[in-house]
Amino acid sequence: MPHRIAEAEAALQAGRLDEGIALIESLLTEEPRSPQRLYQNFTSLLYRKGLYEKGADWSRAGLEVYPRDADLWNILGVCLRRLGRPEEALKALNAGLKVQPKNEGLQQNKGNVLNDLKDGPGAVAIFSRLVRNAPTNAEMQRALGRGLWRSEEFDKAEMRFRLAARLKPDLIDAWLDLSALLAETKSSDAAVAVLEEALKSQDSPRLMEAKAVALRRGQKLRLSEAYILEVLKTRPDEPWAHYQLGAVISDIDRPRANTHLRRAVELKPDDRDYRMALVESLVRSRHGNEAAHLDDAYTELKAASALGPLSGPAQLKVASEVLSRVADFEGLDAVCDFKATGRMWAEEGRHTALLSQLSRVKAPEDRDELIFQHRTWGELVQGRVKRYPLRRPKAPRPENGKIRIGIMSSDLRMHPVAYFSLPLFENIPRDRFEIYCYSYYQGQEDSLQKRIADLVDVFRWEQEISDFDAAQMICDDQLDMLIELGGSTHMNKLNVMAWKPAPLQASWLGYPHSSGLDTIDYLIIDPYLVPSRRELLIEKPLLMPSSWIAMGELAFPERPMAAEPPVVANGYVTFGTANNPYKYSRAMVAEWAKVTAAVPGSRFMFVRPEGGTAAFRDNITAIFEAEGVSRDRLRFEAVRGAHMPFYNEMDISLDTFPQTGGTTTCESLWMGVPVVTLVGAGLFERLSCSILGNAGLHDLCAGDMDGYRDAAVKLAGDVERLRKLRRELRPTLKASRLGQTKTFAADFYKMLEAAVTAHKAANETPAAKALA
Repeated sequence: MPHRIAEAEAALQAGRLDEGIALIESLLTEEPRSPQRLYQNFTSLLYRKGLYEKGADWSRAGLEVYPRDADLWNILGVCLRRLGRPEEALKALNAGLKVQPKNEGLQQNKGNVLNDLKDGPGAVAIFSRLVRNAPTNAEMQRALGRGLWRSEEFDKAEMRFRLAARLKPDLIDAWLDLSALLAETKSSDAAVAVLEEALKSQDSPRLMEAKAVALRRGQKLRLSEAYILEVLKTRPDEPWAHYQLGAVISDIDRPRANTHLRRAVELKPDDRDYRMALVESLVRSRHGNEAAHLDDAYTELKAASALGPLSGPAQLKVASEVLSRVADFEGLDAVCDFKATGRMWAEEGRHTALLSQLSRVKAPEDRDELIFQHRTWGELVQGRVKRYPLRRPKAPRPENGKIRIGIMSSDLRMHPVAYFSLPLFENIPRDRFEIYCYSYYQGQEDSLQKRIADLVDVFRWEQEISDFDAAQMICDDQLDMLIELGGSTHMNKLNVMAWKPAPLQASWLGYPHSSGLDTIDYLIIDPYLVPSRRELLIEKPLLMPSSWIAMGELAFPERPMAAEPPVVANGYVTFGTANNPYKYSRAMVAEWAKVTAAVPGSRFMFVRPEGGTAAFRDNITAIFEAEGVSRDRLRFEAVRGAHMPFYNEMDISLDTFPQTGGTTTCESLWMGVPVVTLVGAGLFERLSCSILGNAGLHDLCAGDMDGYRDAAVKLAGDVERLRKLRRELRPTLKASRLGQTKTFAADFYKMLEAAVTAHKAANETPAAKALA
């Protein structure tokens, strides 16, 4: 045995790692009762080399022989921690501490695991003892600071981080922890100041990157960009700089962002975060050849997956976005579990990811799970904002007899949200209302944003403002009611609503589900949208009398429309959709295929930019072929923004489900194309029902899958009705509440006035009531 150990050691010393490891593994396999020291040295080597799975396996093998070896328990614990299995790591470390309760290495590693598990008090209990024994140990002071942070003892945590940095100025992690703590509890300016202090004594890329990130998270995007560009002048091949610059400029210059992110990947090809950032930017690229960008995103996603399993909320969110867009439903199910992934997104504050969950609802319990996930997110955000209360105005605003309404959205520009909300701005009852708007849009002002700004009393456009400062700004305006239109869609600030900067708050239009915040009092909907169970709404419903939206002229101009449905000339029916694939599921596409199969000779047309990608076409085609619909009966039109003329080549639009269309349903009807929809229990399952109901097309709203299929097949066989609808749908919409924009606005403001008046009456003091 000594000879074989010497042989293995010689291989390791010569740098032949694989050979040395293989020799020792062979030896331990043949001689499991080898000396303890061999197991200890070997597992330590595996840990140092980053071979954590092997390290854990051989630690367990050693413990089978030497169950009271505290060192092996320790190595097993740290290997499991590195593998992202903290609960198992904690069990291993506790087993070691049973053998040697005073082993400081085991105690320290247990404390680190408790910090990972966010058990601040448990970590504090351990590191407080260790620090007493070694008060000048900077690492221990830092670890204690992390425990205090987890325990929400922020001042004490800051003191420990500062002490650790003073004891060991080159302890980069202490500076990074301190800056992160200050960013969370004080301000981004305080975080940047700490990093600049640290950079005075050390030229650390990690500190530089942290400064760039702190500036970006503080919404100082231009300063962050300028700083990174300055770094690149002297460090042109610094991967992190290209990576962070891509993140900073992605909203204002996507092509340049892609260039820098590609460069980061070239410089550091094994960094999965860099690849996933490139994937995210590519999948959101709308310039040039959008299909080519999506193809690249899908390819890069596969390359990132090859580096190891995707993990963490950010990576899984990006993966879900790409896989949904190319209709890779098997890949999506493999990566993102509806319940586990959804809860992770909620617990990590990623509200935007929850939108993709709507299309994955399959059973009644899934709807309740969605409410749970949104509430989880809301409780997290509301807990955070309590640390930073707003400064409430001490004096009431001067009374002028008008109700002051705030409307918050970064989509008050050339965007569907603005198209639908424009009737409110064009028909303000100026004798009774003042309208304030708040936008955080990062792009350039367009003609519609300027038009809205000219119509309202105040338009506050703040491109570089934190959530807190935005909430304070709104609070200072002393609104009677604040309405947010965007949910957590790109560049909106839903978190602002958690501070409750206005006494009454509501959501409308932009997000087809309860947001999750208890601080939002109302969700503005109509009778068609009311869920079948009250538990499926968090907010109170604030009801419009008939329709929650109106189709303004800007969104629905007098576009040329075919005089006859295409079936008349073609001799076959063309089904189709222009809905976004994030609303698709395999089961839903299969139902479309079954409808198509049930109508002999019919075709199906996808009017989506994704249709230009081979992956999307192949995945969709495979589902249709499985239901008996051949590839030559499918048509893919890869367009964005120029899709309206294609409705002239479509006879019937099949709606998505469970998340239904909204804008697309209105567009389809406007172009004379009827929509068949499936009505479900939740708000997001009833959007098209509201539109069709207001248009008098109740028979196209099915209550179950059989009804959906039957309605589509029956309509396909009724050419005369299709001809009649082609002629009459647009005039019908104009005459309905959907087209009566002035009436819609009057109803909307009447509804707001009633809500504000009732709130004031309910909150009027007894003294004020007596004076009245």
